[in-house]
Amino acid sequence: MGIKKKKEMQVTALTICHQDLETLRSLADVEGKNLASLLLRCVQLTDGVSQIRYVKQIVPLLEKADKNGACDPAIRSCLDILAGIYLSLSVKNPLKKVLASSLNGLPECFLTEAIQSFTSRLQEELNTTDLYAYRKVTDNISSCMENFDLGKAGVNNLLKNVLHFLQKSLIEISEENRKFAGNHIVQTQLMNDLLVGTRVSVMLVQKIQDFQRIHLKTSSSPTWQSMCGLLSIFTKFLSDDDLLQTIQSTSGLAVILFIKAMFHPPEKIPDLISSLLLRSVDCTSIPDWFLNCCRRLCCTDVSHSTLLFLCQGTLTMLDWQNGNMGLSGEALLLNIVHALFTLSSQIKESTLELFLSRILASWTNSAIHVLESSSPSLKDNLNGNSSIVQRLLEYVYTHWEHPLDALRHQTKIIFRNILQMHRLAKGKSDSEAPGLAADRFICDLAESLLRLEWHVKGKYACLGCLVDYIGIGHILALAKTIPSQILEVMGDQSLVPYASDLLETMFRNHKSHLKSQAVDSTWIDEWHETWVSPLLFILCEGNLDQKSYVIDYYLPKLLNCSPESLSYMVKILQTSADAKTGSYNSRGALGALMACLRTARAHGHLQSATDAWRNLVSSARIKQGLIHQHCQVRIDTLGLLCESNRSTEVVSTEEMQWIQFFITYNLNSQSPGVRQQICSLLKKLFCRIQESSQVLYKLEQSRAKHEPENELTKQHPSVSLQQYKNFMSSLCSRLFEALFPGSSYPTRFSALTILGSIAEVFPIPEGQVQTVYQLSHDIDVGRFQTLMECFTSTFEEVKILAFDLLMKLPKTVVQFQDSEKLRGLFEAALELSSSTKPYDCVTASYLLNFLIWQDALPSSLFAYLKTQQAACGDGDKSAIVVERNTLMVIQCLLENLEEEVAQAENSLLQAAASFPLYGRVHCITGALQRLSLNNLRLVSEWRPVVEKLLLISYRLSAVVSPVIQSSSPEGLIPMDTDSESASRLQTILSEIQPRDTNDYFTQAKILKKRDSFDLEDLNASVPNIGASAEIEGSKERKTCDVTAQMVLVCCWRSMKEVALLLGTLCQLLPMQSVPESSNGLLTVEQVKEIGDYFKQHLLQSRHRGAFELAYTGFVKLTEILNRCPNVSLQKLPEQWLWNVLEEVKCSDPSSKLCATRRSAGIPFYIQALLASEPKKGKMDLLKMTMKELITLAGPTDDSKSTVPQVHALNILRALFRDTRLGENIIPYVADGAKAAILGFTSPVWAVRNSSTLLFSTLITRIFGVKRGKDELSKKNRMTGSEFFSRFPELYPFLLQQLEAVANTVDSDTGELNRHPSMFLLLLVLGRLYPSPMDGTYSALSMAPFIPFIMRCGRSPVYRSREMAARALVPFVMVDEIPTTIRTLVAKLPNCTDQCFRQNHIHGTLLQVSHLLQACTDSKYRLNTYFQQELADVAVCTRAKLWLAESM
Repeated sequence: MGIKKKKEMQVTALTICHQDLETLRSLADVEGKNLASLLLRCVQLTDGVSQIRYVKQIVPLLEKADKNGACDPAIRSCLDILAGIYLSLSVKNPLKKVLASSLNGLPECFLTEAIQSFTSRLQEELNTTDLYAYRKVTDNISSCMENFDLGKAGVNNLLKNVLHFLQKSLIEISEENRKFAGNHIVQTQLMNDLLVGTRVSVMLVQKIQDFQRIHLKTSSSPTWQSMCGLLSIFTKFLSDDDLLQTIQSTSGLAVILFIKAMFHPPEKIPDLISSLLLRSVDCTSIPDWFLNCCRRLCCTDVSHSTLLFLCQGTLTMLDWQNGNMGLSGEALLLNIVHALFTLSSQIKESTLELFLSRILASWTNSAIHVLESSSPSLKDNLNGNSSIVQRLLEYVYTHWEHPLDALRHQTKIIFRNILQMHRLAKGKSDSEAPGLAADRFICDLAESLLRLEWHVKGKYACLGCLVDYIGIGHILALAKTIPSQILEVMGDQSLVPYASDLLETMFRNHKSHLKSQAVDSTWIDEWHETWVSPLLFILCEGNLDQKSYVIDYYLPKLLNCSPESLSYMVKILQTSADAKTGSYNSRGALGALMACLRTARAHGHLQSATDAWRNLVSSARIKQGLIHQHCQVRIDTLGLLCESNRSTEVVSTEEMQWIQFFITYNLNSQSPGVRQQICSLLKKLFCRIQESSQVLYKLEQSRAKHEPENELTKQHPSVSLQQYKNFMSSLCSRLFEALFPGSSYPTRFSALTILGSIAEVFPIPEGQVQTVYQLSHDIDVGRFQTLMECFTSTFEEVKILAFDLLMKLPKTVVQFQDSEKLRGLFEAALELSSSTKPYDCVTASYLLNFLIWQDALPSSLFAYLKTQQAACGDGDKSAIVVERNTLMVIQCLLENLEEEVAQAENSLLQAAASFPLYGRVHCITGALQRLSLNNLRLVSEWRPVVEKLLLISYRLSAVVSPVIQSSSPEGLIPMDTDSESASRLQTILSEIQPRDTNDYFTQAKILKKRDSFDLEDLNASVPNIGASAEIEGSKERKTCDVTAQMVLVCCWRSMKEVALLLGTLCQLLPMQSVPESSNGLLTVEQVKEIGDYFKQHLLQSRHRGAFELAYTGFVKLTEILNRCPNVSLQKLPEQWLWNVLEEVKCSDPSSKLCATRRSAGIPFYIQALLASEPKKGKMDLLKMTMKELITLAGPTDDSKSTVPQVHALNILRALFRDTRLGENIIPYVADGAKAAILGFTSPVWAVRNSSTLLFSTLITRIFGVKRGKDELSKKNRMTGSEFFSRFPELYPFLLQQLEAVANTVDSDTGELNRHPSMFLLLLVLGRLYPSPMDGTYSALSMAPFIPFIMRCGRSPVYRSREMAARALVPFVMVDEIPTTIRTLVAKLPNCTDQCFRQNHIHGTLLQVSHLLQACTDSKYRLNTYFQQELADVAVCTRAKLWLAESM
């Protein structure tokens, strides 16, 4: 609601060369009225926006000169200079478009000269030989053809040269791109140049008329040769999978367009392209030039991507309107869709899948165009009952739940177009579409959609298309309660957007339908009964989530459609509110009433200024709502007061009183969500006060008299402004009172957040802007002290809010005048930074960051610095003062840290107990993060500090790493008091850490009584401990317990802070581009050292806290390296990746890699290297890494080399869990699942354990994160056809494994033989479920699985029998359920059988039970035929009742 300043337009000023400038000076007249004078004044300006005004004066000036009827040499020279100016401007400069627009209005007598000038200047551009200048020339060619007549004429004159240039530039850039393989930054730029060159070539052919007659020219002409050369280049690009897919896609368009322009006769083009798509080209019947240019496309081994983009080019570039291509065009259309169906089952890469969905949608659009004037045979092939439409529907059903949102959107377009295709195939017009509701295809489609479960997201979009197509009447006839059904599912956040959109489509359609048929206003009652009554029921009786989502999503749309329904809703809710006021667990009718009013006011359906909304609800009701037991009722009531669709609406006196009443009782809310909403709503209120106050100030100044119906307020503006001031001052007083010592965290959070909003919304006045309130005016010494005391809170969020609030206040308010007090605070911060309590160092960090902004800080720092610094002069700016202070604080912390590291190198016990090292590092990192490190003024002074910082970090890490890298860091310090235990532990310590030099590793310590030691003894034994140690020594004698946990906390937190510090340095500090550069702080060698540090600790650390946080810092480094222009640094991640993969593949026992603890930091290391790879590239590192890991994760015959397999399984698990890899990891899911299932059969426990973890991750990756308590909820399941469509490789694998499992279930001897993979297989198959949409067009039949699953039901393990029964259901078609049940019942033993097994009987009955349950759940086959089938099942079952009687 705040006012945003409009961003000023930035326009780069145009410039000209010295020669042209001298020409203008020589041509300018004395009066300054000719064109040369105008251009001279224009180019002398440095502001591009001002130059635009001069450019617009060019044509009016020439129109005056046109009266002479001749173009004199001066104007000719100026036109030449204008052509040069146009071509010199960058393509995105607004001046270029303004100049082109102006020159389009050039008088006719100047056109010839202007075209000659543009042709001459463009020729000079085309002669350039600098490869890196080609892009600018290409952009100029593109600009000339974009709505610029002179430019288009110039390109037309130079058509031969332009084609030759494009051919030359594409060849040279392509070769340059090949040379820079591996340097993705340079390659990205070069590939963008290739993409632009390809697009310009397409534009040239489309917009230059001469290409329509190109086939008449001889094959020896330069133009023809250039065209053939370009076609050959585009064919090469189309087949090159190393290029960006956008280049391949555009090349597909270019190939078809060039064929269309060059091939003769045009009637044979559809047949030619059909042969390319079907890979059946007859080389003897095509021209030689085509064979020479497109030989790659005539082969039988054309790649999937090539075929896909050829289909796209065909659909885009050929003319499908009005059946212009005849029967051959119709045949091509059918061939295209068959090719796309084939590709759909072969393509699994997510980007290509997205392309395929878009191309299928494009095909349906083309089919619609063709059907408008097509032959009867095509209509038969494309009506709703045809195989093509059924396969399109199957594609929709298997992809409407796809993880990619863009792909799901394409399925909606395809479905909508299918309906349109069916209408055209049936010969119906648009006005006759609703009559198709009785059509068998439409009826079946509607019924099958309604039978689907409501958790299927694709159902909503398709139903919406169906409603738009046939109207809501037919849908309501099939399912009258559909509004209630949809509202019921709105408790699930993932479904809410889809459900609300469908409801909006339905009730808008219903309203239009009822209004068109009604003769009076009684139709609204039926509409209310259908759509409003279910809403009110949910608002009063629904669960909390359901109500919230209905209010946020559905209610606003309903009111926007029918604002007059508000009074109807309020009337009913007012009546119910007396009886149902609600409780702690229920909103009741009062809550529903407040929600409706709040939504109505926020969307402009209530005008509060005229008291209209107060007539709907009483003051008592509002107060009742503000202190209601249910938190959401309080929020809705507050929202009613704070929110408005007009940001300048004046806040009334009553509203301010109610807000103060609310604040009194609601600051201490225990719910974080409620606190956030309160603070957000109050911020909206403050914005209204600020913006309405600006209106009131203007009214006060103008003293204008307004009519009562137009006035903003009934009071004088000055009265309202004073009320604002009093209200804000009173509110701030109440908030500061809430910050008393000992106040709770929720109270402090709410108060500080609201105060921060006030400081942000009411800024310090600048210029003539007036502010109705300033928080700084109400900040006295006591309140400032209150904010400072918030730093002592144990909650970091409170520290952050207090710090941010202090930073928002004017500098004069927060400056310390007392240097002694400043010094005391600095001493306290230093002491806190070495505290043994972890949260104290956080306090120290925020306190130091606050003190850095104090001008008087340097004088307090001199006593703590060995290296004296010159104080800042009075003339220094604020930014330099802050930078100088930050530098001095870091130097002070660094000197203390250096001394403490030196002592820790002698005794880590002493450091852990008295001055943990991590606090100092945390404060240094915090200070660096607050500084703009890319714009430093004191670079020369920072450089030695950074070098020292890196050195101390490495020393600190070396001190603590022996503990972190220990095989059992959690209990490394012996706590035994007897010498025998200590000597035994001495042996263990020497074994697990042979490289350590710390004395407590080489000699187990026997502690004093109570396992404690004296800090003063330590201080006495170690001289020069530093300032903090001296403070400790001066205090009373105290002891401190030394535990393994204390040492471990010190070590892993120190490692964590060092990692974050190094990551921050890499992320924020500028790097030196060359070794002697003066503008960078980090050298290339330093960056490499940091990378080696991360590698060592990620691969060798055993403590999870250490390597997880080292991973955070390492990610920052890898992201910087991938964007670094330095090639040696850019290739470091790739080198590190190959090195670690080679080490993983090696099963050398001397390897330092951790094979336990889920491979410790190894997965994190590889994860960081792969996740930072540029996503817009080909992801080659990911592809090669996954190939290596999948190979390693597979079963091996050598039991001694299982360590690489364990590492591979653990790394795969981490990669499949990483959301940053997104859909790029999906193509490897099937191979990962195979590795996990096969690994589960390994005799080695470590392999089985890692396989189990990987399998669990894959289940989540495939079926989604669990969103409910039900383990087998359909929200985390998938239809069988969708599953095997997405992962077809798993079909034969699962079938083969299931057969092997089924063969071991039931041995003849009756021995227990449990196959280890049975559980995993049944777990996967049990997560599938049947769908009414499962068609018969899938090549992957479910039938082969059925007998094996039935046999798994005989397992002696109860859980396996239960899972087999559940897994059987999705593999049995609904029509086959009765037959399958009869088959199962028949397998039950007869009463005459002598030998039978109870497990067999139980497993069979479980399967019958689950199949019958599927029948009842389906709700869609309860017709006479189906009931007869069930009756037959009942007859068969009666014959087996003896089993129940014999039990």
